[in-house]
Amino acid sequence: MDIIARIAEELGVPTPRVQAAVELLDEGATVPFIARYRKERTGGLDDTQLRQLEQRLAYLRELEERRGVVLDSIRAQGQLTPELEQAILAADTKTLLEDLYLPYRPKRRSKAQQAREAGLEGLALDLLANPSLDPEATAGHYLNPDRGVADSAAALAGARQILMEHFAEDAALVGELRERLWQEGWLTARVVEGRETAGAKFRDYFDYQEAIATIPSHRALALFRGRNEGVLELRLKAGRDEAAAEQAALGAIACRFGLAGRPADRWLLDTVRQAWKIKLFPRLSGDLEQRLREAAEAEAIRVFAQNLKDLLLAAPAGQRTTLGLDPGLRTGVKAAVVDGTGKLLETATLYPHPPKNQWDASLAALAELCRRHEVKLLAIGNGTASRETDRLAAELIARHPELGLAKVLVSEAGASVYSASALAAQELPDLDVTLRGAVSIARRLQDPLAELVKIEPKAIGVGQYQHDVNQTHLARSLDAVVEDCVNAVGVDLNTASAALLRYVSGLSSTLSQNIVEFRNQNGPFRRREDLRKVPRLGDKTFEQAAGFLRIVNGDHPLDASAVHPEAYPVVERILRDTGKDIRELIGNGEFLRSLEAANYTDERFGLPTVTDILRELEKPGRDPRPEFRTARFEESVADLADLRPGMPLEGVVTNVTNFGAFVDIGVHHDGLVHISELSDRFVKDPRAVVKAGDVVQVRVLEVDVERKRIALSMKRGAQPAAPRPAAAPAGKRRRSEPPKLQGALADALTKALRRR
Repeated sequence: MDIIARIAEELGVPTPRVQAAVELLDEGATVPFIARYRKERTGGLDDTQLRQLEQRLAYLRELEERRGVVLDSIRAQGQLTPELEQAILAADTKTLLEDLYLPYRPKRRSKAQQAREAGLEGLALDLLANPSLDPEATAGHYLNPDRGVADSAAALAGARQILMEHFAEDAALVGELRERLWQEGWLTARVVEGRETAGAKFRDYFDYQEAIATIPSHRALALFRGRNEGVLELRLKAGRDEAAAEQAALGAIACRFGLAGRPADRWLLDTVRQAWKIKLFPRLSGDLEQRLREAAEAEAIRVFAQNLKDLLLAAPAGQRTTLGLDPGLRTGVKAAVVDGTGKLLETATLYPHPPKNQWDASLAALAELCRRHEVKLLAIGNGTASRETDRLAAELIARHPELGLAKVLVSEAGASVYSASALAAQELPDLDVTLRGAVSIARRLQDPLAELVKIEPKAIGVGQYQHDVNQTHLARSLDAVVEDCVNAVGVDLNTASAALLRYVSGLSSTLSQNIVEFRNQNGPFRRREDLRKVPRLGDKTFEQAAGFLRIVNGDHPLDASAVHPEAYPVVERILRDTGKDIRELIGNGEFLRSLEAANYTDERFGLPTVTDILRELEKPGRDPRPEFRTARFEESVADLADLRPGMPLEGVVTNVTNFGAFVDIGVHHDGLVHISELSDRFVKDPRAVVKAGDVVQVRVLEVDVERKRIALSMKRGAQPAAPRPAAAPAGKRRRSEPPKLQGALADALTKALRRR
């Protein structure tokens, strides 16, 4: 099966659609462009399907490239048989391909190789194949003192090394044992002696074991981090009943090579045991740990990507003048006013909190700032001193109702990263680093997407163990999420920063900067066609980018919509047919819904595109993000000590993991709503109930002040947790019993041993 057909089968879509998508990707088209403007060619594949296709295409092409290298290598050695070539061509995973290549891979001079050089390969193969041979007697025919084979024992030791390598390099056997271990193996952890106190955060794993195939992502990454920090020792067991599981594995090897009831079998079965212990089990343990890590990392990256998407597509407050407050105690509260477009108007540093306690002076300064610039929103960072600053804002609103202010607590995750970045220095060159954070806080309330794209995605802090996963894979996944979000919303060509523009379909960092410089030198863009005047922006880039760039109040009304310039002739045909002006048509939902899309299709633009055009004309430039809404934190709750079990609160979801959701309730430490407490009904995936940015009602279940942990519930009838009993000492924790081990191969080996 070729790559196109395989992907089509895996995605469950017709092969021609996959072929078309692959051709477009190879031509340089982006996923957002294909999903939005090439539906006719792909049969309407959406961005999720196209991302899966793109990822799978890369994997299978890497597999094909590696397959060619493997075939060339074995062919050059003169060992490529038709059967082996067929097996290599049929290998559908990189793991299987490497299993097949292992016997032929160039390697260091092993003990098995030394034994072959001493002429002992014949002895090894004879003992394996001939049931009538006695090992001791046969070995006497292979003595060679000049090569270090002085007696039968040395000859048999060399033959054993050859057979052990032979067993360990049998692809079918290795594959079978690997899957058996994955299904039946148990991963155990124990604390490194003397690390109990330093590694207290890993105490749940000080005496731990669990079936490796069922370990969830967050637990696996916690175990690996514990080992990396020198707190935990990890070990894989062949099964819950380790002895029985190992016997089953030995039986599998014995059955594979037909070892049963022959004179040579006692010696051969001892060889099998050593092959398992020295060669196979250590290698397979490493393979399975890697498999567990890769699966855990893939899931962690998926979770991070989904949370990032939810955060980027959070509701924007819109183009309202905003005062950003970056809280602080000794260093003061940094304030920055930005207008509706995010342009910085004024900054100040206030000292309302200890040690200076300039409360009234700070209120007066804030009131004057708000009055002078007609501020409508107060954006308060949620870091240190946020609740104290929130109370300052509340008193400002109470003292000056005529200002019509509203306050919002904003996540400042990544604000410090932005403040010290080269981009911040470029955008705000004359502003002190400490004040840039306040500007970022204000802007991210106005438009989270436009501001958060300026920060490296993994610094935003909505993932789990993001620093432990493959950073290349993480970056690739998160960049794809940002690209999809930016293009789903669209970008105002005349206000967007270079940081935002670089995520627009087809635009690079260089082209984005060229657009900004062109705009600065020539004034706002009046038409999309003017993009062609930007240095190095050619026809292909224009095709990819134009539909996602908006020009509000420009010379052409359609330039403010998601209708691609290439499809303007379709709209012109509609105008001629209906006799209406473009401004009469845009927004006229009742009339547009009365039109038959099929009447305006042609060879180039089919029904999907025309349908999209009519929908876009009804609500041009529509924003897919939800309506802006904020949470109201309980004024009497500012710290962990203020929380009481049973207390109802409102909060904002900051992060969603596979085991639940973290919620900011305004006490500097997010509480956890465990997956079992998210709903009165069973929840399999927390994202089916909540997403980052949601405003939710919760109830406090339990507060652990020492560990700074808060347990919350979203169930309607949630009850506070009962007091916890004293923790059991290390070594006494119990884990769930594993499934019964299936021992058919163990029985086979037992019978073989009885026949000796």
